Amino acid sequence: MATDDFFKYQAQTTPHPLGLEISHAKGSYIFDANGKAHLDFVAGVSACGLGHCHPRVAKAIKDQVDRYMHVMVYGEYIQSPAVEFTKLLAAQLPENLETTYLVNSGTEAMEGALKLARRFTGRSELIAANHAYHGNTTGSLSLMGYEERKSAFRPLMPDIRFINFNDEGDLQRITEKTAAVVLETIQGGAGFILPKEGYLEQVRKRCDEVGALLILDEIQPGFGRTGKLFAFEHFNCVPDILVIGKGMASGLPVGAFAASHQMMATLQDNPKLGHITTFGGNPVIAAASLATLNELLETTLIPDTLEKEKLFRRLLVHPLIKEVRGKGLMLALILKTKDIADYLILEAAKNGLILFWLLFETRAARISPPLTISMKEIEAGCDQIITILNSYRPSTVN
Repeated sequence: MATDDFFKYQAQTTPHPLGLEISHAKGSYIFDANGKAHLDFVAGVSACGLGHCHPRVAKAIKDQVDRYMHVMVYGEYIQSPAVEFTKLLAAQLPENLETTYLVNSGTEAMEGALKLARRFTGRSELIAANHAYHGNTTGSLSLMGYEERKSAFRPLMPDIRFINFNDEGDLQRITEKTAAVVLETIQGGAGFILPKEGYLEQVRKRCDEVGALLILDEIQPGFGRTGKLFAFEHFNCVPDILVIGKGMASGLPVGAFAASHQMMATLQDNPKLGHITTFGGNPVIAAASLATLNELLETTLIPDTLEKEKLFRRLLVHPLIKEVRGKGLMLALILKTKDIADYLILEAAKNGLILFWLLFETRAARISPPLTISMKEIEAGCDQIITILNSYRPSTVN
């Protein structure tokens, strides 16, 4: 793949993509066209929880491809990979999250969740958090708490209100007009911000008082990244609708939203096809999801994330690092300035270590490696980070 062709024929998301030409990937490493290994501390932005080309997932994909691939739009035919996956997932979730609608991405899952909330409650108002990120399709974008990223695409969805994450004083804005409150369990793009002790419980209580639903977005922290299968399990708060994606299928495009059977049934009629998707529940992706979930449940990878977090926190101590935010293997290095963060990420890329930015917190460097990463690989990557920070001088920033 020539670089010129990449820029000419493939739509770009920024003026300056990193442009790493990929040959193959395995485990914790991505290999470029020259055969150089790059230690992956990002995992496809939290999507490749079992690393690259995990043998159990690869086998499940190949076996399913030999049986059948796409055969019908979502919801018409009984396809065992999707049935087995949703049944296993239900067994891990609270009873009110027993039914799962499989879609193609996290942002589509959020769109479906918003429609479900409005349909079930008969209300239109949605409340989101400032500095939130839930995706980039129109409904998800409407929930984004950054006007400068939304203004070019207005008009967006009406009846959206905003509160400040972790501010219990704002919860009175949730009223009998509110269909749903939509929160990231851990705010991602804003800088991997954890909910304060008791905050989500108070949100849950207020929603119950006024008959509003609570939608929790677990697209990033979900599937073991925080030391539990889902982050809400840390915070004594069960949502009415759970939105998931990213790490669910070990790197294949996927998303889902889960709710009670009663609630989900409202999408079946009046009107029929209340939500419809051609490729949602695709059997190949469902097979990958099933293999991924089984691997997480049958190994110690999920609790191991907390031990690996401790190692990161012990090693990543430097005068230029203000703090390490997040939980488990969903971590953000908060540097003293944006320039230092840019320098670290770009220098790491030159030296075979993959870090990345967060959407809104400009001082952050994302660390969200595969859950399968070894302690030795963590030590090697952290050593590189410290070496790069030691080399930083203000004049070295591009």
